Order: sequence, then C-alpha cells, then structure tokens
Amino acid sequence: MNKLEIKGDWNITKGKLRQKWAALTDNDLDFIEGQHEELFGRIQKRTGETLAAVEKAVQEACASCGV
Repeated sequence: MNKLEIKGDWNITKGKLRQKWAALTDNDLDFIEGQHEELFGRIQKRTGETLAAVEKAVQEACASCGV
C-alpha cells in the first residue's frame, strides 16, 4: 500500500477506522504524508492487531471511500 492509496479522502477513512476500532484517537489517526508506517504502528499498538490485519483494514476503508 502506498501513500497515494491512503491519502485520498482521509476524513472518510479515519471515520471508518474509528468504527472498526473505537479505541483510536484523533492523535492516533493524524496522518502526516510519508509516515504511513508510523500510522500502521500506532493503530497496531492501540488495537493489538497484527500489521497484516491493520494494513487490510486500512486498505478496505480506503477502497470503500473510492480511493
């Protein structure tokens, strides 16, 4: 997954990720261009999910908003 796949409509994606993992905060989901690995690590740490599960969930959230 690259930054263009994630960047799209980030507000929609953040909302979908919050629906999946309510424990995520705004600070966790602040996306700074070029730091998607850090974002995945934050989500993984907060939720206890595997990296593969986090990547899949982000990819699905991005795909469902047309990214």
